[in-house]
Amino acid sequence: MMSSKRGTERHDHKHELQDIMLKYSARRRFMDKIVTIFVIVCVIAAIVPLASILIEVIKNGASAISIEFLTQPPGSLISGRGGIGPAIQGTLIVVGLASLIGAPVGVLAGIYLSEFAGKGIFPSAVRLFNDVLTGLPSIVVGIVGYIVLVLTIGSFSVWAGALSLSIIMIPIVVRVTEETLKIVPNSIREAGYSLGIPKWKITLFIVLKSAKSGVLTGIILSISRIAGETAPLIMTILGTSLFFSSLTGPVDALPLRIWRLASQPYESAHAAGWGAALILVIMVLALSISLRILAQKKGFTVTRTTI
Repeated sequence: MMSSKRGTERHDHKHELQDIMLKYSARRRFMDKIVTIFVIVCVIAAIVPLASILIEVIKNGASAISIEFLTQPPGSLISGRGGIGPAIQGTLIVVGLASLIGAPVGVLAGIYLSEFAGKGIFPSAVRLFNDVLTGLPSIVVGIVGYIVLVLTIGSFSVWAGALSLSIIMIPIVVRVTEETLKIVPNSIREAGYSLGIPKWKITLFIVLKSAKSGVLTGIILSISRIAGETAPLIMTILGTSLFFSSLTGPVDALPLRIWRLASQPYESAHAAGWGAALILVIMVLALSISLRILAQKKGFTVTRTTI
């Protein structure tokens, strides 16, 4: 009698546990569905504005694109003739020069903070200063560039614009490089130390190569940021309707040209501004795709050689 009662209790207890597990499993599936739906909604909310901007730029700017528009200097705003040739050339020069200055400095500073700085007052101060510089308004950078560079040189110049843009670029590259290198497992470093490889070689040829995708992403993000900056360029390169002639003279750029065209009361100027905006988007997209393809090819070559 007692044994049958105990068996009944065990059976009931087993059913209770099964009911609890089923309720817990159903609740977990429900929460998974809720979180999944929430994530999908957030993704859609992020994509819709971007897609609407791209559609608007393509719709309004595609009609303005032509060989003359891409190669000729600006003409009469009323007639709608002329193009953005000097602006394209100036953008490539200024952004390219700023990248040559900002990317190496940012990567090396990020390497220092991640691999060599350790803990202390100076590294903490550098990180704090870098975070402050990341959020600094671009117009402030332009004013500082005007006072320190333009007035010192005595004229608006490509150098002044490139140095001002590099100041905006450096903190982004520093932060992304530091955080990316921290993700690399310590076992990779320890393997290099066990082989007697110096720390600087381990950092540059092993750790940095392992994190090159993230570092490259940071560089692309920073280039995309500076490619659309207008305020620093107003204060440093001024803008011109002529093609590039000297690093110590003014030059045109797409953000400046778009700003000037958008501020005009003519429909032809607005159409040209949309076309210039479309060209700027295409340039940034082409740069991003090209760098990623290059990184993938480099990675394939290294892997094949190692094997």
